[in-house]
Amino acid sequence: MNVTITPRLLQGTITPPPSKSQAHRVLIASALSGGSGLLKNVALSQDIEATIRCLEVLGASFSWEGDTLAVTGLTGKTAPQGELPLLDCGESGSTLRFLIPIALAVLGGGRFTGHGRLMERPQGPYFELFREKGISFEQQDGVLTVSGRLEAGTFSLPGNVSSQFITGLLYTLPLLSGDSEILLTTPLESRGYVDMTLDVLEQFGVRVENRDYARFRVPGNQSFQARDLTVEADWSNAAFWYEAVSLGCQLDIQGLNAYSVQGDMRIVPCFLKLQGRDPLDLDVSQCPDLVPPLAAMAALRGEGLTTRLVNAARLRMKESDRLSTVTEVLNALGAEVEEHDDHLVIHGKDTLPGGVTVSGHNDHRIAMMAAIAATNCDAPVTITGAECVKKSYPNFWADYEALGAVIARTEEAQP
Repeated sequence: MNVTITPRLLQGTITPPPSKSQAHRVLIASALSGGSGLLKNVALSQDIEATIRCLEVLGASFSWEGDTLAVTGLTGKTAPQGELPLLDCGESGSTLRFLIPIALAVLGGGRFTGHGRLMERPQGPYFELFREKGISFEQQDGVLTVSGRLEAGTFSLPGNVSSQFITGLLYTLPLLSGDSEILLTTPLESRGYVDMTLDVLEQFGVRVENRDYARFRVPGNQSFQARDLTVEADWSNAAFWYEAVSLGCQLDIQGLNAYSVQGDMRIVPCFLKLQGRDPLDLDVSQCPDLVPPLAAMAALRGEGLTTRLVNAARLRMKESDRLSTVTEVLNALGAEVEEHDDHLVIHGKDTLPGGVTVSGHNDHRIAMMAAIAATNCDAPVTITGAECVKKSYPNFWADYEALGAVIARTEEAQP
């Protein structure tokens, strides 16, 4: 689907969708429990569909009533005989990295596949651990096969590649028969996502000792305790509505937990800093998903105001190479963005000319960034592949129109 946006400032009240990051975590915790629980305010984005699909393969069961999901855990299920099961992770990096070690603990392994760029995303930290611990793995023709018995012990891995590897182990190690420790060999980035994991584990009765984010001691022989829980609104997607406010839209953003452990609450101090008139460096190592909306805010911050988004190298291995696609899309709209190996330099302007067609790059955050930036352009903007927002925010275009946007939808021509 393509959308053509007639520039117009948005106005009204908006509640962001449920947190995809928190939903992944509570779904997995519920599935690993021995009982049944109700998860309220769950949005069926493509990434959440992928996690549910894979957890069903592992042995959990789910039923929907409105936005409430009843979960029956998989504890006590036995591994199937014969070929290891196939888990289709869609385009969800969280699903893939969270479930690789869990599948080893629960079923003795699995075959993982995905779509888009997913199977190109690095799994090196796991592979190094698997070599050390005698776990068999092979990646061929878009399928990663892992098999073996994961034993308790010390698990060393870098903290600056992706916190998803740490989360995968934090869910798995409590299931093992002995005590374990995760040792980080480099400083932890995206700390907020680990905080979210630790918070969910605690709510489901799992104990982890956090030693200053450098070591995590995980007692074995633990059980996840089933419970009911309501998923919070998503600070990551709220960032695009903060982008809109920064660009002059009159929005009342509601429903967010001001005391949340979601790391992307950092959008608020970043938003406030971008209202200043001095050159600005923003370290995005702890909030890489905020780079698209922050870049758009910086691009329209004001004539001659320079912003640097630094420590952003990990963005090259997201749904798109986000350092490249943020630069390409904003510059096409008329911004002045310089792309470097691990950072962006953005020279602000008062407005952007627009009047162009840009690709969504099959990346939900790029498409939403462009849609909000288009409200401040001088001429209409067309975004191709606009359906990619379904990955995290299925109702984005409906919410966008409800706030007064004028858009025209057309279907893409088939080759």
